[in-house]
Amino acid sequence: ITCPCALALAVPAVQVIGTGRLFRRGVLVKSPTALERLAAIDTVVFDKTGTLTDPALHLVSDHDSATLRLAAGLAASSRHPLARALAAAAGPAVAAAGVREVVGAGLERDTPAGPVRLGSAGFAGVADSAAMPALYLARPGAAAVRFDFAETLRPDAAATIAALRALGMEVQLLSGDHAAAVAAAAGAAGIATWRAGCTPVDKVAAIEALRAAGRRVLMVGDGLNDGPCLAAADASISP
Repeated sequence: ITCPCALALAVPAVQVIGTGRLFRRGVLVKSPTALERLAAIDTVVFDKTGTLTDPALHLVSDHDSATLRLAAGLAASSRHPLARALAAAAGPAVAAAGVREVVGAGLERDTPAGPVRLGSAGFAGVADSAAMPALYLARPGAAAVRFDFAETLRPDAAATIAALRALGMEVQLLSGDHAAAVAAAAGAAGIATWRAGCTPVDKVAAIEALRAAGRRVLMVGDGLNDGPCLAAADASISP
């Protein structure tokens, strides 16, 4: 009872045993303090695309082969779920040279005629009118082209949200997608509080505001463009 070794040995042993059991269930714990921080969480913030939704999206709009190949050449340089779906729809594609990724916006490549861009509506210089996840291709001297994608919730998404709410958690959804797509996903998953059109900077600001209000925030995101907000939260999970 009086020896400090009881705590000095027990706490690390419990951490090792707990993380080992989680690893056997497919969960990798990257920080030794993660379980302690997770225990204090009262608010869970989800990303949408590839997190609440199945990462295997499908291109549903029709395009000529030349336009599809051009877009796929840019998309092949990114691991974003929409870019991967576009590249898969085009078949075997070689990544174009000189492609730059602009965080939270899209992909860009310089050509003699001017820059070619693939990404959000704002990045392509057009108004976002998509009611589903979409990418826009902008080329010099041509009208922007929209690529629409169908997405479905992960099979256990709604049950997961219900379980979190049963634990007393506040659940929110932050997404960069169009409001119609985000509203549909939030409604299907049972999330009442959501925001659309968020950049990575917007997501970080939202999480910081929650923390400033005294909330203990868990961020669940895809680990790609969600890196900054995963780091800003008290704890984070990436599927």
